Amino acid sequence: MKAPIRILHVDGDSFFASCEIALDAKLAGRPVWVGGGRRGDGIVIAANRAAKQFGVKTGMACFEAAQLCPRGVLCKPHYDAYRELSRRMFRILEEYSPTLVPTSIDEGFLDFTTMDRHVWRHGTPQDYVADLRARVQREVGLPVSAGLGNSARLAKLATDVGKPGFLEVKPGEEKEFLRDRPLRELSGIATRRERALAALGARTFGHAARLPSHLLQKKFGIWGQQLWLFANGLWNEPLILKVQDRTTISSATTLPEDEPDYEAALTFTLSEATRLVGQLRREQLQARELGLVIRFNDFTEVGGRHRFRAPQFLYSAINPVVEALFRELMRAQARPVRQIRVTLWNLQPLDTHPTLWGRTHAERWAALDEATHTLNAQFSKTALLTGAQLALRTLDATQAAPKAKCPFIPQREMVKKLWGTDADPLAFKSEWEARLSKVSRHHHAKG
Repeated sequence: MKAPIRILHVDGDSFFASCEIALDAKLAGRPVWVGGGRRGDGIVIAANRAAKQFGVKTGMACFEAAQLCPRGVLCKPHYDAYRELSRRMFRILEEYSPTLVPTSIDEGFLDFTTMDRHVWRHGTPQDYVADLRARVQREVGLPVSAGLGNSARLAKLATDVGKPGFLEVKPGEEKEFLRDRPLRELSGIATRRERALAALGARTFGHAARLPSHLLQKKFGIWGQQLWLFANGLWNEPLILKVQDRTTISSATTLPEDEPDYEAALTFTLSEATRLVGQLRREQLQARELGLVIRFNDFTEVGGRHRFRAPQFLYSAINPVVEALFRELMRAQARPVRQIRVTLWNLQPLDTHPTLWGRTHAERWAALDEATHTLNAQFSKTALLTGAQLALRTLDATQAAPKAKCPFIPQREMVKKLWGTDADPLAFKSEWEARLSKVSRHHHAKG
């Protein structure tokens, strides 16, 4: 008999705030929130459960949070540390399942479908997940919640319902569990769809389950059919690791201070463009289109775009276009610059392999770019700097050690960091099986 699909969703509780507590034990037990913005005191980007009890929530101004919770602690974000704690958390999670699919810096899914045959013969899912959560708390210092169900959607919903802690929706109990739950709890449901379903009289999963399936399919297409199956507890979804091709690379950076000097703003723009091109090279991609948006201190914006005749990956080809676009946009402007956004899109695989001694101007530039990329990869990201990058460090001391970007890492990068490849994520399956065997023996010994 085929084993029922069992998917575990694991989610870090108030992740950024929990990271700050893990980094500083003195914060334990206190209301904590992390602030964004230029100086880390803009809006709340994460708050722990103690702070939320006072009404502090994501998106609120930090000064409002301080008014609601005067004894709370505001922490400026430490994104590099968050990345490292995330990496350590996922290293533990991958020991507990043959398939781990990370979806963001603080959450992912694990395939538990055959665990009852190979691991839980002398235990229960509750014991196994409790051991997982305890290890993450003990070794990384982060609290995590989890949900177990017959699909990723149900597992995530179970996590949200069971926080903080663990909740399993057992096989055969899916419809009963969902019956009275509002449809808005479904991850990813759009406001328009929620309103359209309400117009049909469906505000809970139980209401949706009683609607004719052909009505939902006619109204919403394949998504409507899936919703009907899900609401009736019939949607079984295996966990598959999919690494989607990247289509866009972008950067949106608010300057430390409003910048009235447009030449200084251009220097920063060229430095950001160089950084993005370096990311293109690391991921073996090239861009067909480029966009630039400048936001001023009154929050008005100007923007433009450029389409290359052929996909580009060279600093020497992209940066001159960025400079020309910047000067064109700023020709009639007089307001200080607040934010700069650079985007490269319409990405394609990089299949150009420049030779050491090119015969044309373009080939020689390609060889120089390739050598620069190789040296930076081997020694450090700043072993060789472009003129713009060096000038920026001269103009602004804070750029000598640039602040890390907010770590919303694309899944393809997370997979590559975890397993060393995005082409064959199961290349180290035998290594994982050995680790799982070790964890299993430890789990049974404790039992």
